Amino acid sequence: MFTRIAGSVLVAGLLAAAAPAAHAQTKAKTTTTKKTTTTKTTTQTAAQKAAAAKAAAAKAAADKAAAAKAAATKAATTTPAPAPLTEAQASAGIKEALNKGIVKAVQFASEPDGFNLNDDIHIPTPPDLDIVKTTVGRLPGMNTLFTQLETQLNRAAEAAAPKAKDIFLNALTNISITDALTLVTSGQTDAATQFLRKSTQQQLISAFHPDIEAAIDQVGAGRAYATITNQYNKIPLMTPVNLSLADYTTQKAVDGLFILLANEEAKIRKNPAARTSDILKTVFGR
Repeated sequence: MFTRIAGSVLVAGLLAAAAPAAHAQTKAKTTTTKKTTTTKTTTQTAAQKAAAAKAAAAKAAADKAAAAKAAATKAATTTPAPAPLTEAQASAGIKEALNKGIVKAVQFASEPDGFNLNDDIHIPTPPDLDIVKTTVGRLPGMNTLFTQLETQLNRAAEAAAPKAKDIFLNALTNISITDALTLVTSGQTDAATQFLRKSTQQQLISAFHPDIEAAIDQVGAGRAYATITNQYNKIPLMTPVNLSLADYTTQKAVDGLFILLANEEAKIRKNPAARTSDILKTVFGR
């Protein structure tokens, strides 16, 4: 009996001693769980705040870009259109453009090698001499003569070129106001040059021909041509060659001047840097 009571007392004592330890362990576990949960919640909150801040910044940037685009569109639609070009402006503009082109073209063509070293306007030997060159070019000295002849034809054109300036400039006075407006608004980059060509080409040919004829003799082109053709014409059964070097060179010289003038006109029409005056900017800057 005593033994049973003592055992019960012992068990009760052990249970009483274990209870505080178990309680302390449970409390510690609960505290750790709460702490972990709090840390996790804090980390999630920081990430959410960062994501929200990033989204807000992206929205602000998008709103700013949209506002800028709307402002630009509004400015574009509210900018008044330039005033219509007047006939007086068109006339002044096209004449100044041509005047500028004429001065440059004539100056360039008149310089030493202005024709000779410019691939755009270089004057070759006449096509009629191609068969002559093929036939007698193998003879001693003939190739040199052909080269000299070609150079001399270009020298003759360079010598005659200055005469074109006054003819061109005088022709500008005959451009009517109506014609000027049409030329300014044309989509062709050489419209004014072609218009000027129609009114001055024959006059230029008439003015150039005597000077080129004299230059051909002066630079020795006539002698070189005579030497070449005499050799060729001695060949039996060949049709004699008798070409007018003056006619051929005159036409080529006139063609070359219009090529140079067209190039200058195109620069003014297409390149803002070539519009060196207010009237050119007004007329061709639209």
